[in-house]
Amino acid sequence: MMTDLYQSQRAMRQMRQQAIQRGVVAILDVGSSKISCLVLRFDGSGRLSDDASVGSMAGQTGFRVIGAATTRSRGVQFGEITAMQETERAIRTALQAAQKMADIRVDHVIACFSGANPRSYGLDAEVELETQVVTEAEIGRVLNACEVPEYGAGREVLHAQPVNFALDNRSGLIDPRGQLGQTLSVDMHMLTVDSTAIRNLAHCIKRCDLELAGIANSGYVSGVSALVEDEQELGAACIDLGGGTTSVSIFLKKHMIFADCVRMGGDHVTGDISMGLGVPTANAERIKTFSGGVHATGADDREMIDIGGDTGDWEHDRRTVSRAELIGIMRPRVEEILEEVRVRLDAAGFDHLPSQQIVLTGGGSQIMGLDGLASRILGQRVRLGRPLRVHGLPQSATGPGFSSVVGLSLFAAHPQDEWWDFEVPVDRYPARSLRRAVKWFRDNW
Repeated sequence: MMTDLYQSQRAMRQMRQQAIQRGVVAILDVGSSKISCLVLRFDGSGRLSDDASVGSMAGQTGFRVIGAATTRSRGVQFGEITAMQETERAIRTALQAAQKMADIRVDHVIACFSGANPRSYGLDAEVELETQVVTEAEIGRVLNACEVPEYGAGREVLHAQPVNFALDNRSGLIDPRGQLGQTLSVDMHMLTVDSTAIRNLAHCIKRCDLELAGIANSGYVSGVSALVEDEQELGAACIDLGGGTTSVSIFLKKHMIFADCVRMGGDHVTGDISMGLGVPTANAERIKTFSGGVHATGADDREMIDIGGDTGDWEHDRRTVSRAELIGIMRPRVEEILEEVRVRLDAAGFDHLPSQQIVLTGGGSQIMGLDGLASRILGQRVRLGRPLRVHGLPQSATGPGFSSVVGLSLFAAHPQDEWWDFEVPVDRYPARSLRRAVKWFRDNW
């Protein structure tokens, strides 16, 4: 009965396990402006558990990057696939280049995407323990006792992670297994997204003759790689400024507790420059990258930028614009994006966390002066974040634009426990929770 989503997520976990045992897996970030692909080789350090169980308790694995490639994204808007064949071609291009560098064929892929209107829910539940010892089955029971909200048709659950366990009155337990007590309770963070986005991505990957071994929200995995451990523990927000979307994720006690997304990103800034200066998008992108900024000083009135084209009309091609003018075009859009991020953080109650560190990452975070503007709009503690160093990552893939693909590699090697990592003892349920769960799983996949 409680089949589809739960089963397909379990199936993906099993695939991941197989891929790791075989030793290679592809990591794919399907973005609006670029598609990045890494090929990981697992070296078998860090035990995989004997019973082939899944989840982070199943032992961790060391890996190194043996292939990497990036290609311009096609057919993806606001983080969602809008033209299947275009996207399939782009994915194949990136994958083939990465496989060629790795000199190995890959069958399994773990993917992340942004957008798709993510929505966060906090669920909780409590059960009386049957034997006074916390077992896997008891964890399965408490997770399943969570009251799943009516999150609407056309939505799928992308993540469902226990973020805190409490045993009797001791809270803040990460893994209560084997401990003694009477009452076990859990807080779970559940993230839902539009189901068409997941279906399209799954379908696209199938068309590339690959097996999907996992799927994640890119705001989540960016936080995994761009936030340092203390930030993840004490409370921090990761703002990933992508091309088509800006992802927001909040971490506390090493778990993501909230995610959202703003449907604007660096491409919108480029579009404004293109319109404002009457230049093609490619020129606008170049001007943004090399001369752009959001903070004008007196010198910027005098600094002239050559925005020449190659129309062949000499008068038209030798135009210049002051840097102050360029900043005047860029700043309002960047402010608008940050104001939207502010609204999301407020809605999440970010200001109640013990620490309110904000980390900006993603390709769009490289705009000059962004951190200063962000600390004015979002709060004092802002820093620019780059992905963690992972073994074998080529220099070209160490920038902030690679936070999500690097984070996804870490997620592949050490996934956090999710609801579907635990057996669900169906027979032991009161009908009430089963009916609710069935309603939740019925409409999926």
